[in-house]
Amino acid sequence: MFFDPTYILMVLLPGLIISGIASMLVRSAFAKYSKVAGSQGYTGAQAAQILLEHAGIGDVRIVPTNGYLSDHYNPATKQLALSEDVYASRSIAALGVACHEAGHAIQHARGYAPLGLRSALVPLAGIGSGVGDLVMTVGLFLLSPSVVMIGALLFSAVLLFQLVTLPVEFDATARAKKLIVDTGIITPQERDGVDSVLNAAALTYVAAVVSTLLTLLYFLMRSGLLGNRD
Repeated sequence: MFFDPTYILMVLLPGLIISGIASMLVRSAFAKYSKVAGSQGYTGAQAAQILLEHAGIGDVRIVPTNGYLSDHYNPATKQLALSEDVYASRSIAALGVACHEAGHAIQHARGYAPLGLRSALVPLAGIGSGVGDLVMTVGLFLLSPSVVMIGALLFSAVLLFQLVTLPVEFDATARAKKLIVDTGIITPQERDGVDSVLNAAALTYVAAVVSTLLTLLYFLMRSGLLGNRD
């Protein structure tokens, strides 16, 4: 598969380019605004706590975690984990990321349907990610469209998960952008920095969808299930 020019041109190169650009934009925006301190002096952890209190949420724990931009909210444990570069930082970048994660906690508290659906899809997406592409590859070697189709159905769970993730992430970003100003964490003039960081981060989820879709289309085309068989 990795020596197939069609795979290289259709999946590998576009995937590397799109994900590379998205990653570069995130790192660039975060690095730039990590050097700009918020004028109100709040840390990332304090900003997240302010948003939670503003939303009337008192049962979510904010904890530090290791890893670069490993920030996340876990609905199962109601734990909001902020990376070392965000938890104690007073930068515009850290404030934006922390408030984005607080946005997920607010989604959970408000019963935001796409978040619940995404959580429900996690086990299925895990199976699809671990087995789907392998089954599709075996199907190509066996020249068996039916086996490829089984793998494609499994792998489609990954695409579905990623598609559901888009509105979840976009909504959390929209909440963060609004509330971070409404609660006085930053001034309106500082919103541009937050927007740059969060908009760049959103592109990584779009890149993941495109990459997964291209992979799925490749296998369907090569097996003859989509278009004409080679």
